[in-house]
Amino acid sequence: MHSIDLIRENLTRSEEIVLSRIDDMREHCVVFPSPGGGCHTLWVLGHLAYIEGLVIHSFMLGEPIPLADWKELFDTDDISGDEGRYPPFDRVLAECRHVRASTISLLDSFGEDDLDTVSKNRPNAKGVEGLFGTYRRCFQYAADHWFMHRGQLADARCAAGVERMWYQVLFRRRPRNESSRKQDLVPH
Repeated sequence: MHSIDLIRENLTRSEEIVLSRIDDMREHCVVFPSPGGGCHTLWVLGHLAYIEGLVIHSFMLGEPIPLADWKELFDTDDISGDEGRYPPFDRVLAECRHVRASTISLLDSFGEDDLDTVSKNRPNAKGVEGLFGTYRRCFQYAADHWFMHRGQLADARCAAGVERMWYQVLFRRRPRNESSRKQDLVPH
């Protein structure tokens, strides 16, 4: 397996895991994951879309950020519980899916060796110099970033009283074996 295949798998899998049952949160999209606040579902979705555009388009390609007007809402520590401050849930979710589809499409336009290309607009802040240094690192960061926010989405589901989902997404029931009565859980 080449790294491009693993990155494609990570991008696809992180999207599947994070968005598999996100529609369950439509009515609860600004429920904070804890009594102390945190990142609610609507903010996380917008943040994922904004940051992926920042990393892939700005850092990697040196292009304008596609959702630049979302910076003040989704790249901040000041997370509001006022749903009216944000674009509608369905628009944010659609942008999130669109950004990820665009990222995968862009990855598919490259070969393995292309991933060693030096990013056009690497941030030079202390501690992140190498994090976005090549196309490979930018694509992998995009996948990892979604996984990093998965826990906040799980906590928001719990706070909203919505059924847990992560276990159900990662595993499926093995069909009953005629010779055995037990149903095992097996990895997807």
